Amino acid sequence: MTNEGPALLILGSGPNVRAAEEWPREWFDQIIVMNNAWRVRPDWDVLVYPEDFPPKKRPPELNETQRIVEADEFVPAQNLYGGFVHAGATMAYTTAYWALAALKPRVMAFMGCDMVYPKTGNTHFYGTGAPDPLREDISLRDLGAKSARLALIAAEQGCACLNLSQDDSSLLFTRAAPENVLNWNRIPFLDHERYQALRAVEDALGYDTPDGRYQNSADAVDISALDRIDAGWRALLSQADKADQGEPVPLRRR
Repeated sequence: MTNEGPALLILGSGPNVRAAEEWPREWFDQIIVMNNAWRVRPDWDVLVYPEDFPPKKRPPELNETQRIVEADEFVPAQNLYGGFVHAGATMAYTTAYWALAALKPRVMAFMGCDMVYPKTGNTHFYGTGAPDPLREDISLRDLGAKSARLALIAAEQGCACLNLSQDDSSLLFTRAAPENVLNWNRIPFLDHERYQALRAVEDALGYDTPDGRYQNSADAVDISALDRIDAGWRALLSQADKADQGEPVPLRRR
């Protein structure tokens, strides 16, 4: 699949996002930031934040090329890809699914989104904060599996997900150097039959939340079913990685 969409840099608030401050702007087509990451560099294009992001932490003004994306845009976008329960209700994934729907990128490259938090020292580039991805939540039981799901859904759309971090990370994406993002031309191998089967299992569970407030029906969610789906996404991405590296991929028995 040929994708002529933009190459995106997506910035979160992890401590290592400071490395992105000096990256040349021409390495990326657009820069998408979430929550406090608008403070990392001034030349961002889109800022995504949830409805509970405090007004005092928002940028005081925008230039003519910048825009804000809030729940009225990202909730419908996330629902296009199965909703919050399956996608993972934290801003790194929410931002990515919005970008997939709205911008149709060919590359999404992530920095400051590792979602691995030290027991001591800074948890975010601005100091310490509440690690949202680690909260007790039915959608965040396996952050790595949610990243595998995102990578494969993006691949189905002709988009590569890259991790620009050199640190421990919950993101299972291919690691890459930032200077290679703009010319990146590889996406993971996708076993379409297994991919469609996983999406069908998700759909059959019926965990649709058009308003995004999935917590209101959390008690009705089959946790064991979600865990099996998470394991399926991990296995499917592992198969894709082996195929990309030229390793033999075991055939499934029918």
